[in-house]
Amino acid sequence: MTELILKLFRVNGLILLAGDRLTKDHGLTSARWQVMGALADGPLTVAHIARNMGLKRQSVQRLVNVLAQQGLMMLVDNPHHRRARLVRLTATGRNQYEQISQLQAHWVNNISEGLDVTDLKLAFKQLRTIEERLK
Repeated sequence: MTELILKLFRVNGLILLAGDRLTKDHGLTSARWQVMGALADGPLTVAHIARNMGLKRQSVQRLVNVLAQQGLMMLVDNPHHRRARLVRLTATGRNQYEQISQLQAHWVNNISEGLDVTDLKLAFKQLRTIEERLK
């Protein structure tokens, strides 16, 4: 298990580097792109994004602030909570996210070429189990 954890650290670092390369021409980083992806299905509060991503609320808030300054996100009133505003992608932000997602699809197709789908599903299942135990 320790070897697996160490390998996950290494692979995570490589994935973040690859994400940085994918997003660089759009003036983003992997972290900013991930926050944008959290909003792909609709607006969320900063706290909700942080919970979903396993990050601290303050870290997500900093990223949201930067993305809002870039015109990629905006804060809107939350009808369910007066103080916790919703974060949503702007039209420009959605367009940027979709462009990067197309690059990511090409990238993921290249790295997954020749991998067995059954093995991938088993790896996903095992990682999900580990994630649940860590929670």
